Amino acid sequence: MAEAVWELLERAARRAAPLEELQALRLAVPAVPPAALRARLSAEHLTALFGLLGVNDREQVAACVSILERLLQALDPVYVIQNLREELQKGLFHPDDSVKILSIAQVGRIVENSDAVTEILNSPELLRQIINCIGGERIAVAKEAIKSLSRIAQTQDGLEALFVSSLLSDLKNVMATNDVVRYRVYELIVEISSVSAESLNYCANSGLISELIGELTGDDMLVRATCIEMVTSLARTPHGRQYLAQQGVIDKISNIIVGAESDPFSGFYLPGFVKFFGNLAVVDSPQQICERYPVFIEKVFEMAESHDPTMTGVAVDTLGILGSNVEGKQVLQKTRSRFQSLLSKIGHQAKNAPTELRLRCLDAISSLLYLPPEQQTEDLLRMTESWFTSLSSQPLELFRSISTQPFPDLHCGALRVFTAIANQPWAQKLMLDSPGFVEYIVDRSVEPDKASKDAKYELVKALVNSKTIAEIFGNQYYLRLRAYLHEGPYYVKAVATTAVEGAE
Repeated sequence: MAEAVWELLERAARRAAPLEELQALRLAVPAVPPAALRARLSAEHLTALFGLLGVNDREQVAACVSILERLLQALDPVYVIQNLREELQKGLFHPDDSVKILSIAQVGRIVENSDAVTEILNSPELLRQIINCIGGERIAVAKEAIKSLSRIAQTQDGLEALFVSSLLSDLKNVMATNDVVRYRVYELIVEISSVSAESLNYCANSGLISELIGELTGDDMLVRATCIEMVTSLARTPHGRQYLAQQGVIDKISNIIVGAESDPFSGFYLPGFVKFFGNLAVVDSPQQICERYPVFIEKVFEMAESHDPTMTGVAVDTLGILGSNVEGKQVLQKTRSRFQSLLSKIGHQAKNAPTELRLRCLDAISSLLYLPPEQQTEDLLRMTESWFTSLSSQPLELFRSISTQPFPDLHCGALRVFTAIANQPWAQKLMLDSPGFVEYIVDRSVEPDKASKDAKYELVKALVNSKTIAEIFGNQYYLRLRAYLHEGPYYVKAVATTAVEGAE
């Protein structure tokens, strides 16, 4: 096989390989180990293959791209940039997007190598063309360019090259292409800013973060909706949150939510603004965020109580995020009867809403009810039990009925609710007292697909790993659960059959 590959490569190097041979080479190259490729590959082989890209034949271009991807991956990045710099640069101008992506991906590989990155940083024309690729029509090319530039910015020298040189002007020029490209550049800036406080500083000094924030707090409703997603990404890092707080951005977002009451177009951006605070509460302190920005929790409740399914869905997601840790649960518990009645609505939606909203309700319920074993104090267990009973007059039967419906997503969603409460003694007692429930848990025949089998297995695992299960369920049921766990999620019981002579 290897010798056949070298013969084909030699023919390609002499530009003597027809399309059929290139396609044969495409199939054969993956079978050759990288070490063997490195030992015999020369720059002439690679240069020739790059040369074969310069034809108006999509099949030939596709074959050569596939071959080059494999060959270049086997080579040291330093070798690639030192011997194929010109070819990579030409690839960035190629009319076929797959060639652009090949070149940009190689640059991304090169900048991750500490010995090779300097070669890239000393090639401003190469970097300039990668920046221009952000403005390309194809999103795949733009994404690859953003990825490579983000990698370049991982070092101080890379940050200097992008933000303290003429390349910053190129970045701003490409932003002017259209709205879509401008948001791609913002996406790159947020990605770079999220790496470290130093990276954020470079991006802030470039003025591009100020432009993003200006658009976020501007009058265009659709632009607000787009920009808040990027600002939410920035807020996931401690230095990002600190910057946003220092610049007064979080206060501005809070004020916009306050003003949304009188804005007939608030439906465009309000969900994103509420999600921003939901994410902020989880990575920071739910109590502090809700105390400092009371409009956030008030708006979440309003949205959850509304009849707009879009707003209800976002509110339910946010409640699930907020209640994913104990501090967030305690914040919700302080609202007392208001949250209890909201749980009743969520339980009703989990049973009767359109499928997508039902799934979101089930995921939120799982998040709200889960308590890690080390946090199961008497007060918190009483709280989750009261929340569970607020969902419906017969909550266990509600989720059991959902779990028996012939829709895999809903089935698994209901199983996840059972898994969330499985390690809590009050829930174990409810399960035991519900006729046929334990038999349902150990019945493998009701799980039709892999996702369902996995979800049921997680439920069994949560029960078996609980310290109280043996005492509450009793030895017989406990041993059946242990056996289920030991057999694994996909166990099928062998059935003996008898062969009858003469039977067809």
